[in-house]
Amino acid sequence: MTDTIFITGVVIHARHGVMEHETEVGQRFVIDLELSVDLSESSRTDRLSDTVSYSNVVATATAAFKNTNYKLLERAAGAVADAILAAFPRINAVEVTVHKPHAPIAAIFDDVGVVLMRTRQSP
Repeated sequence: MTDTIFITGVVIHARHGVMEHETEVGQRFVIDLELSVDLSESSRTDRLSDTVSYSNVVATATAAFKNTNYKLLERAAGAVADAILAAFPRINAVEVTVHKPHAPIAAIFDDVGVVLMRTRQSP
């Protein structure tokens, strides 16, 4: 059985992008996370130790996203997914959505971004 923890709308200022001004000034990004994890034990015990701390997930995602400047959203989202799977063995899979609302696109648009799904590799 797999359940889901979701965290949406995490706003992070970072310096990702291909253009020079993106890496100098940076911009606002928004991250959404969906974590596939078996919550059957924590739903019975009511103990934080039997689940995944939302706060720790956000801290891990934020650090992975901000600590390195990437050219591509795909790489930045991949870094977040890799960090979450490495830090939280209870998580079986993670979906990372990165929105770049101020992308340098010569058009009027509502949103642009990437969605990556990563699953834990079997040993």
